[in-house]
Amino acid sequence: MAKSEPIRDIKEIEQIQVYYIGRGQIRNYVLFTVGIYTALRISDLLNLKWDDVYNFSLNSFHNHLYIREQKTKKIRKIALNKNVIEALTLYRSTIPNSIAETWLFPSRKKANPISRIQAYRIIRNAVDELNIQGNISCHSMRKIIGYHSWKVGVPLPLISEIYNHSSEKVTKHYLGIRQDEIDEVYLRQNYKTKPRKAVKYEK
Repeated sequence: MAKSEPIRDIKEIEQIQVYYIGRGQIRNYVLFTVGIYTALRISDLLNLKWDDVYNFSLNSFHNHLYIREQKTKKIRKIALNKNVIEALTLYRSTIPNSIAETWLFPSRKKANPISRIQAYRIIRNAVDELNIQGNISCHSMRKIIGYHSWKVGVPLPLISEIYNHSSEKVTKHYLGIRQDEIDEVYLRQNYKTKPRKAVKYEK
């Protein structure tokens, strides 16, 4: 089975969001948006409930998401940025009767969250319609924040901490960072220094 890839072109990420919004698929838009900004595994993402992101007593969204990962059993604290809050605010306006214990991403029957297979189809339908190339799956959402953070200069050790990886080498392989992208980091540097005229020193 081919390894899933992050979506490397930011414009394609935006196209997917517009795709869902344009078709009135607000739940799917929020699923994708929360996925790309939290780096949660799809199993953890689908198990979110409204009270994980919203404080019903204060009528406001939480600043952080606290979740015990199913795979590692570790507690993660994840800051919810403005893009996530804006998406969730839009989402909640379409379902005003949301209550604390309801699933954030319910299936049509409402009793359960959407399945992993459904989530995969949601992602693949958009990717195929938009003709986005690469092995894109639900796991690609988890990789996006790490990949694009690395592209703008966030140190690999910090990204490794987000993913709870044992080393930078593991993170580099996980994100599919290619040699040509590493070369680009070197080649785009320009400190505007000028070599001085060579001076001959006498012994």
